[in-house]
Amino acid sequence: MDIGSASNEATPFAAPVRRSARHYILAGWASMAGTTIEWYDFFLYGTAAALVFNKVFFPTLDPILGTLAAFATYGVGFIGRPLGGILCGHFGDRIGRKSMLMATLLMMGLPSMAIGLIPSYQSIGYWAAATLVAMRFLQGMAVGGEWGGAVLMAVEHAPAGKRGFFGSLPQTGVGFGLILSSLAMAAVAVLPSADLLSWGWRVPFLASILLVLIGWVIRARVPESPDFERMKRESAPVKAPVLDVIMRQPRTLLLIIGARAAENTWFYLVVAFGLAYAANQLKIPKAQLLHAITAGAVLSIATMPLAGYISDKVGQKRLFIIGLVIMCLFTSPFFSMLATRDPSTIWWAMVLGVGVVFPILYAPESQLFAAQFPAEVRYSGISVSVQVAGVLGGGIAPMIATALLAAAGGSPRYVVAYMVVLGLIALACTFAMRVSHE
Repeated sequence: MDIGSASNEATPFAAPVRRSARHYILAGWASMAGTTIEWYDFFLYGTAAALVFNKVFFPTLDPILGTLAAFATYGVGFIGRPLGGILCGHFGDRIGRKSMLMATLLMMGLPSMAIGLIPSYQSIGYWAAATLVAMRFLQGMAVGGEWGGAVLMAVEHAPAGKRGFFGSLPQTGVGFGLILSSLAMAAVAVLPSADLLSWGWRVPFLASILLVLIGWVIRARVPESPDFERMKRESAPVKAPVLDVIMRQPRTLLLIIGARAAENTWFYLVVAFGLAYAANQLKIPKAQLLHAITAGAVLSIATMPLAGYISDKVGQKRLFIIGLVIMCLFTSPFFSMLATRDPSTIWWAMVLGVGVVFPILYAPESQLFAAQFPAEVRYSGISVSVQVAGVLGGGIAPMIATALLAAAGGSPRYVVAYMVVLGLIALACTFAMRVSHE
């Protein structure tokens, strides 16, 4: 079937081979554990960018401009995502999913450790920021290549009728990664300011090497994807899978980009921009905000697989549409709840944003997006589309939101409008997608 056509049927997965429950559990656990480690590193940078990088690497700038500069280095990671998606998608479709997952663990962990060793601006001037940008770019490449492989290892190993649930397991790793990174930064945030800025913030980055070793051991035990093994036996790999996707299936790419950009923007609007806005504009204690985000992430550990399970019952497309509607309706109340400065209200705003709205959007994406492509170009297709959406959504969203906040004189009304417009675009794109429910 040419999925560049207007057919309403998703590309079917190969009939699964009957395996033991232990096999399915190992595949799901490996996808989730590895994703947890990589997102720990990625989120750790975002939290540090919001709280300390403006003072460590951009101390000569005005506080608002310093925060904007820190978010600019944060956005560089999203620029690296499409390149990582292209490279890992190409080799993932040609030589296998598993090898790319092993490589991306190193691509994420080693630069994270290096970030913890970068001297401050006072020591080496602007070379500090330049090194920071380079390491962030490598981190972006790692995440851009890792997501597609982790998702495919989960859904392609999963039994029929449960791919939504298994596809939500690597997505659950996002919550675990956010918890670990938030706890790590919260632990050092209680240090005296001088200690935090000199050495305290570095400890969580240096600790990532231990997590990488754990992830390597777990992922090494998982066999290659059965869909890839069948494809290798039955036909030769596509010579240029990324080019094949771009040339033959541009409609599918654009639909996924438009749909995914809103979800990605929502998440980073809450955990990155929302954190900086509440801490810097509303003067809410940083530790209080980090604890609220952590609570939301804890809740997502339950709600993410629950949403994946529900998606197997009602369909991934339908659940994703429901999530987009909820996101649009909740954006304005989210900022209103922050503006109260009431600790319990702020806590609920963050918990609902991260622990309820986000999982309803994120959990069904694995199966919904993967089902739009045939196995021979599936890694490339979902990686390119999702990572380009990451640049448009999460990568530039904190900077756009900061600029809109300034344009509105500190009011978030333009930010709310921006989020709702993205949500409406995503709804239109999702309605045009093929049904993925099996």
